[in-house]
Amino acid sequence: MTKSEASVGRVYNLIREKAENFEFKPEAQINEVALAKSLGTSRTPVREALNRLVAEGFLTFQSRKGFFCRPLGQHQILALYEARIAVECEAMRLAIHKATDEELAAVVSVLRAFEPEYAQSTDPSRLLELDELFHSEITKLSKNPELERMLANLNGRIRFVRLIDLKNMYGNRGALREDAQISNHKKILTLFAERDEQAATSAMRKHIERRREETTEAVARAFAEIYSDT
Repeated sequence: MTKSEASVGRVYNLIREKAENFEFKPEAQINEVALAKSLGTSRTPVREALNRLVAEGFLTFQSRKGFFCRPLGQHQILALYEARIAVECEAMRLAIHKATDEELAAVVSVLRAFEPEYAQSTDPSRLLELDELFHSEITKLSKNPELERMLANLNGRIRFVRLIDLKNMYGNRGALREDAQISNHKKILTLFAERDEQAATSAMRKHIERRREETTEAVARAFAEIYSDT
């Protein structure tokens, strides 16, 4: 990797993190000059990173106007959940057919080892990390890199809203212990280990749909978080 490529990669990662966390307000125009200055770089790597993030759905571009943060609304989040359902159910189906017994057993063992931490953790960020790990490890067994990339992209674009949602759940319950989320994971893993394609994909669909149904409240809380300091 050349020095120039490393610079673009660094700038891309920094801007993507800002875009994921809505440090750019929804639909707000991005000042390329100010952004480059804040990152200590020229406009060239910033422009390359912004164009890449447009292609990945984190930003939008308007001719003669420039780059904007992506919108945040019920329809956008609902679409992301629907895409997650399609990607993860197909990944589950493929994993059941493609994974060897050894590969399947290894992933199930790893994911079950995280259950105690998931049940006891009071850190929403860590809980979200563990939940994403659960889903990504199953998707890896599909042996389809395109599905892996799709899921990683979807996770990045929905992560902020999911984290705010988890923070709300934690605040309301005082702790996220042995709840429906953990039970759903256990059920999915059991069906996955048994290679029960129909039941496993159905359980995965219902698991994701459970959070999708609360998108209106989740988006409202996300907006409150974004504009709490303004």
